[in-house]
Amino acid sequence: MEMKKRISLELRNRNPAETALCVYATRWQQVAELVVDNCRSSDGEVEGLTDDYTGLEILSMVNVGLSSLSKLPSLPKLRKLEVSDNTISGGLDALAEKCPSLTYLNLSGNKIKDLSTIEPLQNLKNLKSLDLYSCEVSALDDYREGVFELLPQLTYLDGFDEEDNEVPDSEAENDEDDEAGPPGDDDDEDDDEDEEGSEGDEVGLSYLMKEGIQDEEDDGDYVEEDEEDEEEEEDGDEDGAAVQGEKRKRDADDEGEDDDDE
Repeated sequence: MEMKKRISLELRNRNPAETALCVYATRWQQVAELVVDNCRSSDGEVEGLTDDYTGLEILSMVNVGLSSLSKLPSLPKLRKLEVSDNTISGGLDALAEKCPSLTYLNLSGNKIKDLSTIEPLQNLKNLKSLDLYSCEVSALDDYREGVFELLPQLTYLDGFDEEDNEVPDSEAENDEDDEAGPPGDDDDEDDDEDEEGSEGDEVGLSYLMKEGIQDEEDDGDYVEEDEEDEEEEEDGDEDGAAVQGEKRKRDADDEGEDDDDE
């Protein structure tokens, strides 16, 4: 697939409902990451990218047939550029002018043969990490010493610093976080979940308190019912005693009548 078509598809897939020109311009400005690996450049130049991509921070064009970066548009916020496995042999002077914020550059697997080819990278004052492995220049004697001397702003070359210490995992994780999405998205989701959980706790607490109040009221009803039962039992006992006394009185009267008859 041609690079221009691939970029168009990448953009369309992010927001397929928008078609107006002004909306496209806004959408370009909001694109922070663009990956067009393994597509094809028809003439060895960057295609489909324009100066409208002012918000682009990460750009990956791995194995797309690039031989030059001269047509790379102005990308003032670009921090990470992946152009490995192409046939770039020079023309790196355009990067300092068009990508002044660049901190990471991967040129591995290109046609870079000597240190003079990367000399223009001296003007990339923010450049911290450079990859040149699988380039012919990496086979030169004192290759690492020469690169660090030529580019004193560098911290890492081919994944290792000047003391042969590997890039810390924390920095690699930061790169992955940048690629995953804008900072703060996950935090917002966590905050939403926490708020939902808090609301659930409050509802549960109020529900339990309500249940407790209801239980107390029910207990009061039981107490009242018990007292009523006791009163009924006492009334029943008194009524029974009165009936029993009345019966004894009648029996005594009957006996007296019998004596009179005799």
